[in-house]
Amino acid sequence: MNDAAIPDHDGGTTNDGSPSRRSVLWTTAGVAGAGLGLGALGTGTAAAADSAATPDQAAAPARKGRTMVGVPFERRDTVRIGIIGLGNRGAGMLDLFLALDGVRVVALCDPVRAKAERAAAKVVAAGRPAPALYANGDDDYENLCGRGDIDLVYVATPWETHFEMAKAAMLGGKHVGVECPIAMRLSELWALVDLSERTRRHCMQLENCCYGRNEMRVLRMAHAGTFGELLHGAGAYNHDLRELMFDPDYYEGPWRRLWHTRLRGDLYPNHGFGPVANYMDVNRGDRVVSISSFGTPALGLAEYREAHLPPGDPSWKESYIGSDRTISMIRTAKGRVIRLEHDVSTPHPYSRINSLGGTKGVFEDYPARIYVEPDHTDHRWGDFSKYADWDHWLWKEHSNPPGGHGGMDYIMLYRLIQCVRLGLVPDFDVYDAATWTAPVPLSHASIRAQGAPQQIPDFTRGEWRRARPGVDSAKPAG
Repeated sequence: MNDAAIPDHDGGTTNDGSPSRRSVLWTTAGVAGAGLGLGALGTGTAAAADSAATPDQAAAPARKGRTMVGVPFERRDTVRIGIIGLGNRGAGMLDLFLALDGVRVVALCDPVRAKAERAAAKVVAAGRPAPALYANGDDDYENLCGRGDIDLVYVATPWETHFEMAKAAMLGGKHVGVECPIAMRLSELWALVDLSERTRRHCMQLENCCYGRNEMRVLRMAHAGTFGELLHGAGAYNHDLRELMFDPDYYEGPWRRLWHTRLRGDLYPNHGFGPVANYMDVNRGDRVVSISSFGTPALGLAEYREAHLPPGDPSWKESYIGSDRTISMIRTAKGRVIRLEHDVSTPHPYSRINSLGGTKGVFEDYPARIYVEPDHTDHRWGDFSKYADWDHWLWKEHSNPPGGHGGMDYIMLYRLIQCVRLGLVPDFDVYDAATWTAPVPLSHASIRAQGAPQQIPDFTRGEWRRARPGVDSAKPAG
């Protein structure tokens, strides 16, 4: 499937095309000075946990609350939603929230009032009560998070704002779902873990690509032992975004492109990492312990600019350091290996790779194909469509879901809302969000250290040793 059909998040520009104050603040927050996204935030987390060069970075700071493992939502017949960020991605996900039963969109927030008003008109057109609007400046999201009639806040804004918005939502007593990456620094990841545990609010990574039909089918097969003992997997975000990153009408402002002037590593690991982590029960019986990353020279964006942008374009002031292709090798406590790739700067077809191998066979996606014993013995790929009986119950109930990413976004939101309405434990939690995002700062640190392994923190603080359910969920009774 082509991810280009699913717009990403939204930044901000003035009418003349220059960066707005919001865009400048959001795209420089937390990265001033070194520009590496690795500095301490003063959140109470030890600075050592934020420095990719310190050997004890994986040591967990003292727990300030209680674990969120196995903590259910409070049961609610109607889930009241507040949405922050109504650009391409936020507006698209609003349509899916409106397609779900038992959801009321209570409040909408975007500094561009016209976007908030267009989104509110969608809500009214769907026959729902008009939502409250928060469009008075960059910080009005804090007022949305302070409301007493919201259960879940959904955040779809530029990456550098995610941490503060998730923090505000939990401090306001709300569960929060955040687009990926959930934060850009290790200190921020630890702070979100700590805050989730202290406030007893769930903080979840949405847009995680774990609910695709192929991903959920492979997950069920892996857990049933079809692939034998699991040995290796791979995931990626290989998506040619050059045209979109230089298109001011797609990404409002240069915020996403500017990250290529700051970090050398994998800026978007979640899409590829999440599904493979689920196959291997990461945080549910295994954990990832280290990452080694390597990056190519950064040439693609500059070459595209040379060929397509006029000499006076503001992008000519930018110097790109982000590796055109990043390749990371992750090791787990059980000795398994996960390969991650990231490439948005060179021409190639879309692929998340999505592969899994074990002692009895292997699956590879893009295109989907399988080879497992005893079904296959001729050294030729088999037809994955013949394994449809392994589809997850969610896909059997919703065989043609609406929305993008091949319908996985709808399936993900359907399941999330179901868990809230029934008072169930969520399929994924703050520990998964932190783990899936940790390669952002750590891959950068490893590349700067010539591929030296970086320890991945145990965000669960030892809870990973306990087997527990995840996305391979049982169908609720009734």
